[in-house]
Amino acid sequence: MNKSLIKSIAVLGIGGMVSGCSTSAWITADSLSYQSTSPRISELSEAQSQRWGHLDLVRDTVPGMSVNRAYEELIKKKKGQPVIVAVIDSGIDLYHEDLKDILWVNPEEKPGDGIDNDGNGYVDDVHGYNFLGESYHEQLEFARILRLKLGDEALQQKAQEELQAKLPEAKAALPQLQQIEQFVNQAHQNIQKKLGKAYYSLDDLEQYRPQSPQEEQQVGILSQVIGMGQDIPSALSDLQDGIKYYQSQVNYNLNLDFDGRKRVGDNPYDYADTPYGNGNPNIRNGEESHGTHVAGIIAAVRNNKKGVNGVAQSVKIMSLRAVPDGDEYDKDIAYAIRYAADNGAKVINASFGKKFSPNSEWVYDALKYAASKDVLFVHAAGNDGNNLDDPENPNFPNDHLGKNAPEIVDNYLTVGALSPVYGSNMIASFSNYGKENVDIFAPGDQIYSTMPGSEYDFQGGTSMAAPAVAGIAAMIRSYYPQLTAADVKKVIMESGLAVPIRVKVGEEEKTLDQLSKSGKIANLYNALILAGKVAAGQDSL
Repeated sequence: MNKSLIKSIAVLGIGGMVSGCSTSAWITADSLSYQSTSPRISELSEAQSQRWGHLDLVRDTVPGMSVNRAYEELIKKKKGQPVIVAVIDSGIDLYHEDLKDILWVNPEEKPGDGIDNDGNGYVDDVHGYNFLGESYHEQLEFARILRLKLGDEALQQKAQEELQAKLPEAKAALPQLQQIEQFVNQAHQNIQKKLGKAYYSLDDLEQYRPQSPQEEQQVGILSQVIGMGQDIPSALSDLQDGIKYYQSQVNYNLNLDFDGRKRVGDNPYDYADTPYGNGNPNIRNGEESHGTHVAGIIAAVRNNKKGVNGVAQSVKIMSLRAVPDGDEYDKDIAYAIRYAADNGAKVINASFGKKFSPNSEWVYDALKYAASKDVLFVHAAGNDGNNLDDPENPNFPNDHLGKNAPEIVDNYLTVGALSPVYGSNMIASFSNYGKENVDIFAPGDQIYSTMPGSEYDFQGGTSMAAPAVAGIAAMIRSYYPQLTAADVKKVIMESGLAVPIRVKVGEEEKTLDQLSKSGKIANLYNALILAGKVAAGQDSL
């Protein structure tokens, strides 16, 4: 859901969409050196919009990761070693036309025989594992804390404060958005009929003469929407997404009477209560799109004349279904990390997070285990627009035990999100940031990728930025397998673009080195150059 858009609608009443576009100074890149150049004037074409994260600042004046340039100039026809990337997420559409050929296959497991053929503790885990069983909707963690009376009085109080802040907002927003969507939809259908065309422009609306006060209001609202950079079908889609979001909030996420885990049958707060789940990590319904979208960003089949190209080739995607519609359980995440590490994954993508983590020690132990197995863990920074260095803004999982505490592992990379415009609005408005707790930024807003049913669509979030970087990590591990997970993390951070501009975060403007540890945006072209030098002993990290 586009939260910024929904907020704009609420402020304006009905209509009012913000495009988020601006122009500013652009930079040029040559290997690892950069300098200022002229601003981009034209808007992105439809084709560019669908692949902007792969574009290059020099060629395209877009803050992409130079993916196309890397393939054309560096990779060409070179073949890398196969790399397994584990996607801990919602289910993945295992039958998607652009994903089915890049799925990891457990070579020792026979599908559908109900036997743990390879003796790894998981039955029928052919493409990964499903830790959610047949469940999907879930409460947020603080709602579970209240429902189950977990923790001490202080934890209960914090959870209660969170519920009191969020539940009234959701209950108020839902009917408002439903009313707005109905009004815009009716206005759209009426004007389509009056103009005699399915698609109309702002000029069409300005030239039309309303035949009643109601029609005048409809034209005014539709003009507002189009005038602020949003076509009506897209605006309606965003409104419908907002309605679904708040319906889930009211019915499941914030509903203290709801028990989403009942269908699984285990006690999710008992780490020893195993086995549970099943070997089928496929999606359970069409709305379960998140994992499919993430997987496509990483490794959708390249150049097959279908849909999209993933960042990485020579990758096999391991599907680990552990993230529901609501907050994930610490138990599921810990077991999923260990599963990935034990079954050959070299990169884990983790596009999830939450504010409360009552069993965080299980996850910390799993992260240490993954580090011991040389697995890189790539985590989304979160979508609250918060400074993660502020102890009032916790985000789990993480790689530290508190403010100013040392990192507990060296295999953990946290990624913030970029929007498709170089300049002051380059950091996506929703993205979390933090000089100590966010490592790097990558394309994450308005990202076109795979969706259930062999479809394709745009989604946005740091959830989309993390897999972009996971794709870079997979490419480094494929072509330079001698580099460790810690090496790969350093390569990605050091080879990014250090851009000389100030960007907006909330009401302030800051430089990138004030918003992340590296102060850079991820870049595949430069990462492969630096990785090659390090692997050859020509450079050190």
